[in-house]
Amino acid sequence: MPADFDTIVNLSKRRGFVFQSSEIYGGLRSAYDYGPLGNAVLRNVKNQWWKSMVQYRSDVVGIDSAILQSRQVWQASGHEEVFTDPMVECRNCNARHRLDKLDNADQCPTCGMKGQFTETKQFNLMLRTHLGPVESDENLVYLRPETAQGIFINYENVRRTQRLRLPFGIAQIGKSFRNEITPGQFVFRTREFEQMEMEFFCRPEESAQWYDYWLRTRHEWYTDLGMDPEHLRIRTHADDELSHYSAGTADVEYAFPWGWDELEGIANRTDFDLKQHAEHSGEDLRYYDQEADERFFPHVIEPAAGATRTTFAFLIDAYDEETVNGETRTVMRLDHRLAPYQLAVLPLSKKPELVEPATQLADRLRRTYELEMDVTQAIGRRYRRQDEIGTPYCITYDFDSLDDSAVTVRDRDSMEQDRVSLDQLDGYLAERLSPR
Repeated sequence: MPADFDTIVNLSKRRGFVFQSSEIYGGLRSAYDYGPLGNAVLRNVKNQWWKSMVQYRSDVVGIDSAILQSRQVWQASGHEEVFTDPMVECRNCNARHRLDKLDNADQCPTCGMKGQFTETKQFNLMLRTHLGPVESDENLVYLRPETAQGIFINYENVRRTQRLRLPFGIAQIGKSFRNEITPGQFVFRTREFEQMEMEFFCRPEESAQWYDYWLRTRHEWYTDLGMDPEHLRIRTHADDELSHYSAGTADVEYAFPWGWDELEGIANRTDFDLKQHAEHSGEDLRYYDQEADERFFPHVIEPAAGATRTTFAFLIDAYDEETVNGETRTVMRLDHRLAPYQLAVLPLSKKPELVEPATQLADRLRRTYELEMDVTQAIGRRYRRQDEIGTPYCITYDFDSLDDSAVTVRDRDSMEQDRVSLDQLDGYLAERLSPR
């Protein structure tokens, strides 16, 4: 059965996936810390994205641009002027809301009063800070609201040093910051988050076909990692939703407990960004085609995904409950490439004659797989814990292992158990798991 919102939030906190930031001081709203398990899943999501977008491709390279960039970057991109959301404030309870996200544009969802909203104001989402000891307009900078501009301002550096020819992409994963009016839904919408973005530069006449290509490719990435296709859809933006520079935008959406919402946007940004930075910087950012002896601004297709909200969606999608021998078993059916641990090594008892060889086995397997060794509680309880955090295979080292040099390997999803000799264990696991 799919997880409801409260169930997945409670599980995330109880098992160490996600903690409230600054919790011992009462917590900071819309800020979260990823615990050992959450950090592992988030890292695995980012690694799988990087492998598919950069490592496995010959036409995409990666960078890591600075969070702090010149204020002129955001003036040229238009963020300083138009990166805003419509905000209203309730005169009755003083709560602030993003107007375009309200179910009823005349009723405050906090206090329930109608007709109490102020006039709509455009609220700039960029978080400000200052460089140096004096706070003034001269040293005002922003925490980047997206990673994309760091790619655009490095476009020529990367193209020249890597000797790239169209079409090619530049990808990066990094933190972004937005001063959201109404953050919420746990880690889905926060003021600090991670993005996985790629800018794919191509000839203007080829942009439509590359846009279609990346729509298909990005949708397939989620299903390849085990997400239920019934919980995914591609929603094309209507004309009145499009950014002024976009020739087409669509979202990969997931059926969250509160309804369909965005995981990733794929946009045809045309040549807007390179032209803007060329105009404001004075640098020639046109591409030179030697064969045709012509210069032009490439068009750009941008797949931009949220790493943190994607991780949240995978957790929701993997959650399952079933009845086994009259008891409820909770299972996190994460793909083994995403699970916090691929293996758990479980000595049947705490006696040294089992713990010591089990530890040696765990240390050897650790060189290839992410794993946890657990010696606490009864073996049945340890199985249930590993099921709940998503570990695909448990390896039990028992008293018979001392005589037959074999272990019991238990499958998370089927709960079937195989007796595998230690000299065949590496091959057995290699057929079922991918090294990380």
